[in-house]
Order: sequence, then structure tokens, then C-alpha cells
Amino acid sequence: MERARWGLGDAVGGFLLGLLAVVVAGNAYVLATGDTSRTFNLVLVAQGALWLGLLGAPVWASLRKGTRSLDADFGLRVRWSDARIGIPLGLLTQPAILLLYLPFSSLLRGKDLSKPAKDLAKTAHGPAFVALAVLLVVAAPFIEELFFRGLVLRALSRRFGTRWAVAGSSVFFALAHFEGLQFPALLLVGVLLGVLAVRYGRLGPGIWAHGAFNAYAAVLLATHR
Repeated sequence: MERARWGLGDAVGGFLLGLLAVVVAGNAYVLATGDTSRTFNLVLVAQGALWLGLLGAPVWASLRKGTRSLDADFGLRVRWSDARIGIPLGLLTQPAILLLYLPFSSLLRGKDLSKPAKDLAKTAHGPAFVALAVLLVVAAPFIEELFFRGLVLRALSRRFGTRWAVAGSSVFFALAHFEGLQFPALLLVGVLLGVLAVRYGRLGPGIWAHGAFNAYAAVLLATHR
């Protein structure tokens, strides 16, 4: 069987395409509506544009350079039994993050680690918040796992080996959120999801874990609005 020809270039290209799409779509929305405030609609447009690149990269790479199977190329396979693995780990990661930052509590005094999430939640009310929760719990885990633990991790693994692939994809994942204070937490989450992808050879457990992690955050936001 011919070896798949996709690699890191496809991942970088997809991410840059997503960032370009954010700029184009965001400016188009502002020009069309005249609304320059960070409303839910603007956030939705920008996030959708970014996800266009993140989802498009592995799909395009598989169709044009791979086997035309997202399962064979990137391990996109989800089982109901994966929920038993992923959900507990995803839920436990949230309190683990608090322990991660505990030694630096004096340095973080007055800083809210959840501020970016709270700012996002403030843009959505009623049905819009429900839609936001669905995006966080369903869409984000599916798209981000396919891109970061599917395309990026496997491309790195072919070139540098499994350990460096988990580390590199986790750093990329953390950096891609553009949240400096939250970087250690995102790095920890990325490592967990990377290990799950390698351990089980598919993205299912990580998708469930990612969804549970985001669901925990969504519930907290809903009860502390």
C-alpha cells in the first residue's frame, strides 16, 4: 500500500487558512452589520471560520494525499464504550488544573483563569447560550481532536516518534488558543488527549474526554453567570 503523503505542511496550511478565514469573515460581518462589539454572532462567525481551516485540512489531506478514509488516516473512530474511558478523565482534568496552578496561587492573586470563558459566555443568553454549549461540547471536541490529535499528532509521529509527537501536538494545541495565562492548563489537556490517542489508536476516547472537559466548564459558566 502506498504511504500517505500528507504531513505537517497540511496541518500548518490548514491552521493558517483558518486564521485568514477568521479575519475575512470577521471583517465581512462587521461591514455587513456595523456591529463592532464582541457579540455572540461575531464570535460564532469567527469560530466557524477557524474551524473551517481545522476541519478542512485533514479532510483535504485524506482525500488528496491519503486513503480517503478519516479513520484509516487519522483514527477518527468513536465507540460508545469510549465514553467510559474519556468522560471520567475529562471531568477529572478540571480539578487537576486547579492543583497545577496551586503552587503559583500567590503570583496569580487577582487573576481569573476562567476569564476568557466567562467573557465568551457573557455574549450568549438564552438559546444562544445553549447553542454555545453545544458547540463547546460537541463541535469543538470533534473538530479539534481530528486536527490536533489526528492530523498534527500523526504527522509529527511519522517524523519524530510518538513521544515528541504528543509533546509537539500539545504545545501546538495550547498555543493555538492564544491564551497566555491558560497555556499550562491547555498543555496539560493536550498531553492527556494525545496520550489517549496513542494508547487506543483512535480519537474516540479523546473526543469523549474533550467533550466532558468542556461540558464541566459549560456547567460552571451556566451556574456562575
